[in-house]
Amino acid sequence: MSESAERRKIRFISAGTECAAWYYPGVTGACVIMTGGLGVPKEPGTDRFAARFQQAGFAVLAFDYRRIGESGGQPRLAVRLTDELSDWQAAITCAASLPGVAPGRLAIWGFSTAGGHVFRVAVRNPGLRAAIAQMANADGLAAAVNASRYQQPLAMLRFTGRAVLDLVGGWVGQPPRLVPLAGPRGTVALLTTPDVQDTTVLNPGNKYPDWQQAVAARAGLAVALYRPGRSARAVQCPLLVVACEQDQTALAAPAIRAGQRAPRGEIVRVPGGHYAPFQAAHEQVVAAEIDFLRRHLLGGAGAQGQWPVAAGRRQT
Repeated sequence: MSESAERRKIRFISAGTECAAWYYPGVTGACVIMTGGLGVPKEPGTDRFAARFQQAGFAVLAFDYRRIGESGGQPRLAVRLTDELSDWQAAITCAASLPGVAPGRLAIWGFSTAGGHVFRVAVRNPGLRAAIAQMANADGLAAAVNASRYQQPLAMLRFTGRAVLDLVGGWVGQPPRLVPLAGPRGTVALLTTPDVQDTTVLNPGNKYPDWQQAVAARAGLAVALYRPGRSARAVQCPLLVVACEQDQTALAAPAIRAGQRAPRGEIVRVPGGHYAPFQAAHEQVVAAEIDFLRRHLLGGAGAQGQWPVAAGRRQT
């Protein structure tokens, strides 16, 4: 989707750097702030869901983190989780100021690493009305241990060496040492788990040719030590956790536990691996998320009764 009547390009400032975003106007006054997973720009990461949310009446602000996609910032593709959290804050501030958006009707949405950020961003912003963590990487350490099952020891050693060199090089101003976001077992890539091998899921027909599909190797170290699901018990707003039961990249069990700890947590389980919400489970996930947003952003009944309720939480 290009710039059109359905959406328009806007920019906002985060820590002195310009971030790029698509703004999809809505008709309800409610707005969903969205971004993609680790190293995934807004177009492949959010387009399919943002369009459906807009069709349901919600405004959407879908943004790129600094140094990713169309946003500014150097060095390119150098992921810094603390900076990403700051970018979330700037995006929320931007969304609250958009014409047609009611500042008291904001929700956040993220998947994979961004889904993990959702727990921490929601804690920092108790005024949010709702939050959606989709195939969230809630426990990076558990995910890293699991991922090691799908990598050869020598390749793992080579990746670790490159990540350490990249980290040290970043301290002295050297360019990032990039690695592919995904690759087959035995290659030096950020992820070699089987359910992320087909990157055409997010980029069908090379629809987004500018997406480099790489990040600085140091990102692997940062994500492995990141355990945002521990923040879930402090999330005050309604929280929807969408977990893929065969996910080998962002494990379902830690995300589900986070949703169970959240005071107002709801859990939707779907079959499939990491990209299931972009594939066979897409319609089920979209329906669940729109129902959740309607109930908590608009105060309507939504599609009540579509999913069985257990212990006060919606689950499938």
